[in-house]
Amino acid sequence: MAAARVLRAGGCYRRHPLSSASSSASSGSGRAAERGERPDSVGLGFRPPPHSHSDWIGPPDKHSNLRPVIFYVPPEESALERRLREARQEAQASNQRFWARHNRAFRQEKEEFIYSRLKAKGLEMRDESGQKATLSAEEMADFYKDFLSKNLKKHLQYNRDWYKHNFRITFLMGQVALMRALRWLRGRKRNVEQ
Repeated sequence: MAAARVLRAGGCYRRHPLSSASSSASSGSGRAAERGERPDSVGLGFRPPPHSHSDWIGPPDKHSNLRPVIFYVPPEESALERRLREARQEAQASNQRFWARHNRAFRQEKEEFIYSRLKAKGLEMRDESGQKATLSAEEMADFYKDFLSKNLKKHLQYNRDWYKHNFRITFLMGQVALMRALRWLRGRKRNVEQ
């Protein structure tokens, strides 16, 4: 299992450069990466060591609960490899935006629901001992059902976008794998001829 081989350092995980492509980091890292910097780590609370040659997975974001990825940029990255990395970064940025917005709306609407139900019962948000008042599981089930129903179209659109991103990433990964295999075969052919 890949998790058994994962290197853990300061809450970060190291991932092989061409492992699963469904997660990505924020875009706009091209120029900084060319200067040898890792701009994706700015503000994330972690930074991979400069000698690393792998993608790094950081701690969960407090708003989206997604684990950001800092992508390794090889010094001789081809145009196709760059397109793949940028597609992965774009997918991660899109996921980050959606889930941060979704989770913010969920928390806000949940608080409003709890407040309105407690108010209807004549209760305060906190009881006499200072504990936060809660609703029963059945009452909260009403909220969850309503929230999911109200956001159904958003989730369907997100799923469509997610599949588009991942089909594009998978296609680019296939092209990169083919390009690397051809490069390896050409190098092997040259070695045999010498």
